[in-house]
Amino acid sequence: MIDFIVHFFICNIFISVIIGFFLICRKLFKNHLTSRMQYNLWFLLLALLAVPFLPLRSLDFSRMLSWIINLKTFSVSNSDFIKEKAIDSTNPAGLSNWMNDFAISVHSKSPSTIGIILWIIWISGILVMITLMVKSFLHLQTLKKSALPLQNINIRKLYHDCMEEMKITREIPVYSTAFLMSPVFSGLFKPCIYLPIHLISDSTLSDIRYILLHELQHYKHKDTFSNYLMNLVGILYWFHPLVWYALREMRNDREIACDTSVLQMLEETSYINYGNTLLNFAEKISLVPFPFSSSLGGNTKQIKRRIINIASYKKPTLLKNVKSILIFMLILFLLLGISPILSISATDKDHYHWKSSSENISYRNLSAFFGKYEGSFVLYNLKKDRWNIYDMEHATKRVAPDSTYKIYDALFGLEENIITPEDSFIVWDKKTYPFASWNADQNLQSAMRFSVNWYFQSIDQQLGAHTVNDYFHKIKYGNENSSGNLSTYWMESSLKISPVEQVELLKKLYHNSFGFDIRNVNTVKNSILLSSSKKGSFYGKTGTGRIDGMDVNGWFIGYIEKSRNTYFFATNIKADKHATGSNAAKITLSILSDMNIWK
Repeated sequence: MIDFIVHFFICNIFISVIIGFFLICRKLFKNHLTSRMQYNLWFLLLALLAVPFLPLRSLDFSRMLSWIINLKTFSVSNSDFIKEKAIDSTNPAGLSNWMNDFAISVHSKSPSTIGIILWIIWISGILVMITLMVKSFLHLQTLKKSALPLQNINIRKLYHDCMEEMKITREIPVYSTAFLMSPVFSGLFKPCIYLPIHLISDSTLSDIRYILLHELQHYKHKDTFSNYLMNLVGILYWFHPLVWYALREMRNDREIACDTSVLQMLEETSYINYGNTLLNFAEKISLVPFPFSSSLGGNTKQIKRRIINIASYKKPTLLKNVKSILIFMLILFLLLGISPILSISATDKDHYHWKSSSENISYRNLSAFFGKYEGSFVLYNLKKDRWNIYDMEHATKRVAPDSTYKIYDALFGLEENIITPEDSFIVWDKKTYPFASWNADQNLQSAMRFSVNWYFQSIDQQLGAHTVNDYFHKIKYGNENSSGNLSTYWMESSLKISPVEQVELLKKLYHNSFGFDIRNVNTVKNSILLSSSKKGSFYGKTGTGRIDGMDVNGWFIGYIEKSRNTYFFATNIKADKHATGSNAAKITLSILSDMNIWK
């Protein structure tokens, strides 16, 4: 939630720009839009303000602000190395002595102070706004209880004539009250109209007719529902002055739209009388303190705008109606085009938006193999161009790659000549590690076999963060985010990838779709070769994510090359403990054996 609130406030920068753009469009096209269409445009903005809370695919602007949204960062020191008992096993598949978990424990840090402060401020403001809304709602309920059904027979008859004129068949009660200065329409499911007693006694039937027609327009156009939408937006965006300005303008345009709807029902000679009625009320009415209702009244500036609209009103021509629709559609498409910028759920790039055809995917129930673990298994049959997937939700969920990333880190190092196919030797840094196999000079074969972190960290240091990022973008590795520490970004930190993406990248590696030096690609392939025999070659890499001493994320990825086919696979398991790469490998081998792919 802290990550959400930081993204939300970042989105509000873009919202300010979008509101400005919206207001400019509204002003430019004002003379070409009908009053009703000007009001309807605001619903596009309301919809846009809902986008940050919806799961839409967004543009990636998170990287430029990664320092502020780094919810969790991790630190590693020599004292943090915790070795799980190595598993040295000969398994049914004939693979032996490679399923060892060389896991490093990383420490999760608490959420950022900025995020917590923003969250507290935002929630506090929402609670204050809700309190004010509840107070206003209770005030309205008190008024309703004190109101009496309209007794004046002449006005009741006039009211029914107005309903018949507007073709409203539903019975909408009318009440009189001494606690209002202006007529009010209220009620979403039980709509009713409240008339001030002074209006009933002081106004002519003609004036009251205009007032009733105006209030019934609020019912006809479902303005109570729009009130609730505006109130909700006001609560969520209580801190945003431009949003409040937009809501005020929307309310003004709503009243003008209702005025226009009334004018469309009147003869042209009655326009002045309707305007005079509004002017007569301007001296008596005040703003209604009910956010759930619609009123004839408003402030002086609003009344002035409405009078100008009435004075200049002409019934819209067919051409103007058509232009209004076209302009509305144009602005709609423009706002749709920029709406992904505001998406929160998809700025969270924790899910891969896989563009796949359902025709070549088979879903399998492999829960018996996974037991207590959450996770997914993904298999791609190259010859049949067919996917087999267990648990699509987890198959597209991005998690830290841990040591499986070393496949591509090695490839980057080869491409930059930090290591070469002929000479991948790197001298031990003389630091003491708890794994004996790490306390020695390494080449790519040994570093991959024993998952030697310092070897790949040395490659990264020589590559530099900028080059690493460039390669992420080139091969499209997961969320392409290395904003974490350069030595640990792949260890339960910023870099994340899904099982489906792991398989897709393995396919690209196999075919060298990256366009890298083929010798470098073959060198990496050879470094992850686990077994080779007459039945085929088995390539793979495990990975284990350990946080605060607990193994929470296990990977096993690779491919099986046979004479007539090649199978690519990725298994990921998640749990509070014991979710290791070796356990992911055991699950994988059991599934492959059950599918008669590798026994």
